[in-house]
Amino acid sequence: MKLTPFYNIHEKLGAKIIPFVGFLLPVEYTGINDEHMAVRTNAGVFDVSHMGEIWVKGKNALPFVQWVTSNDASKLYPGKVQYSCFPNGKGGIVDDLLIYKFDDEKYLLVVNAANIEKDWNWLNSQNKFGAILENSSDSIAQLSIQGPNAKEILQKLTSADLNKIKYYSFEVNEFAGVKEVINSATGYTGAGGFELYFENSEAEKIWNAIFEEGKNYNIQPIGLGARDTLRLEMGFCLYGNDIDDYTSPIEAGLDWITKFKDYKDFIDKRYLSDQLKTGTLRKLAGFELIDHGIPRHGYEICNNSGEKIGMVTSGTMSPVLKKGIGMGYIPTEFSLPGNEIFVRVRDKVLKAQVVKLPFIKK
Repeated sequence: MKLTPFYNIHEKLGAKIIPFVGFLLPVEYTGINDEHMAVRTNAGVFDVSHMGEIWVKGKNALPFVQWVTSNDASKLYPGKVQYSCFPNGKGGIVDDLLIYKFDDEKYLLVVNAANIEKDWNWLNSQNKFGAILENSSDSIAQLSIQGPNAKEILQKLTSADLNKIKYYSFEVNEFAGVKEVINSATGYTGAGGFELYFENSEAEKIWNAIFEEGKNYNIQPIGLGARDTLRLEMGFCLYGNDIDDYTSPIEAGLDWITKFKDYKDFIDKRYLSDQLKTGTLRKLAGFELIDHGIPRHGYEICNNSGEKIGMVTSGTMSPVLKKGIGMGYIPTEFSLPGNEIFVRVRDKVLKAQVVKLPFIKK
């Protein structure tokens, strides 16, 4: 099992540590609900050093990125970030990712930890452009500081004006006395905040600086459990649950990151364009339980006759809404908000209603 540079800190803090995608990572410290609400109302720090970082460089960097990703990377400018996915050539998704543009010949792809080797092999197999690829996943640490007070805490540790780093933008600046820190106004919680990338050797220094500055705000370390409930309340897809090699971005509601421009050719462009025009047989839909219960990954979704029509891909008890929420693929005719569906929880069939995502509104 791999360890992040923060592993010893997690142990000292008494975190419950579990194996996750080849790493030993904290799933919770004080409890998932407590940590969830700390991020929604205050500020929390996630160790996300297990994520993968792959550089794309050279004069053909952009043509390569355009080919392997669904979004239109030509719209990026230096300091801008874009959410995208890798179509797999068979109508599915290799992975979802963030694209960071540094300059015309330098991009950073941030990918899911479980898919680093898979993505690396896929990118190399598709590199007909001669782009320079570098896998820096093992040498880069990452912290995600999320919540309404995150900016105020972090601002005290840098001379850069964080107000100027708009959502899905980034700067490289000095932070907590450490040079060349990537400071990105991104995160997968919907609570606002920043993600910091830096060398492994600087990890403890940056962690200590954040918690020293944040102690007056009662900033909290946050585990994987709350990271999952936070992203689900926002209706954000989790690779391996809601999207995978057998789900298309159109089915998953990710047509907004799938750009069919005349000047952009990309893997599966024709197939996905046809799918967008003709529609899909199923859609990823969000739902709230009307009856009391907690939907879980793998539970059956049924119609009013009790017949299975789909499966729950993600589900939890929402700490904010205090009700069961979830997502799952169901026939398109059932996927409109307001439609009634049912979730089979053990020996009970619980009533639910399809809702428009996200589950909580800002």
